[in-house]
Amino acid sequence: MQSVLAPLIGPTVCVPPSLVGRTAVVTGGALGIGYEISRAFAKAGARVIMTNRKKEQGDEAIEKIKKEHPQADVSWVGCDLGNLKQVKEVFDGIAHKEERLDLLILSAGINSNQYGLTHDGIDRHMSVNWLGHYYAINRLYPLLRKTSKLPNAPAPRIVFESSEMHRFAPSQVHFASKEEINNDQLGPVELYGRTKLAMILGGKYGLRDKVIEPNGDNIYVLSVHPGAVNTDMQDQWEDAYPGVKGQIAKVLALATGRSPEQGSYSAIYAATDDEVIEKKWNGYYLSDPATPGKETAQASDPKLGAALWELSERLTKEIVGEDALNSWSA
Repeated sequence: MQSVLAPLIGPTVCVPPSLVGRTAVVTGGALGIGYEISRAFAKAGARVIMTNRKKEQGDEAIEKIKKEHPQADVSWVGCDLGNLKQVKEVFDGIAHKEERLDLLILSAGINSNQYGLTHDGIDRHMSVNWLGHYYAINRLYPLLRKTSKLPNAPAPRIVFESSEMHRFAPSQVHFASKEEINNDQLGPVELYGRTKLAMILGGKYGLRDKVIEPNGDNIYVLSVHPGAVNTDMQDQWEDAYPGVKGQIAKVLALATGRSPEQGSYSAIYAATDDEVIEKKWNGYYLSDPATPGKETAQASDPKLGAALWELSERLTKEIVGEDALNSWSA
């Protein structure tokens, strides 16, 4: 419905400016919102690297983009964000191969679904939606910093696909331990909402406050809400709530949702519009293009953000090793 009424109720169409000479990495870039972001960046002339778990997804995405834009510079690499050792291997490979990285869009994720553990023994929502992205950023951060120092280079940008669903994070979130994260008593919406809260907190109180500003880096990080979007992720409602309840949730989501292209506009705006720099919106959460969101008290809590950042470091070292992380200040 919203996709039909877009001319009246939004969202505002966002088309990136020329991105010739710039490089983008889009996690989840071969499907749904991530695909539309990859497609828009490739059309604008960027070199685009997509990551997903399944090769057939990447092959199909490349084929579709090149059919529309034969000269597109687009590639794909497989990665399971729930496997941190694989994250290290894949994103180190990108960091060593590429000369620059201007845009990092973190769009991969698991929707509201049943509790389960990843390869690394972490709640799969938290592992894929947040921790895998935290580690990917760490492995790519030296390249982002290098790019920020290139002559006449626009400030690189990191964009999280968060959500208004951060409002459904459990009230008792502390980000204190692995045991707290692996709470199998939380429902699908709470599990999902907690990860979207983590993205807002991690961008603002982690990357901005603990990395970018202390080091004087010319890098921007934002979190965005894409809207309720009609992608294959809506199928997960039936897994989250087996039976009639899940079927109704899926139908309602599809009936009221935006198209994947419309869902991509917030991230495209955050990644490419000059207004972000002009208004110094570093660390901001946007609920639509050019629209700062109204975060919950949890999402505005610097102590909770610091706890998330510290837990993310501990879990990464526990899984990968004490030398797992690049120095954020190197």
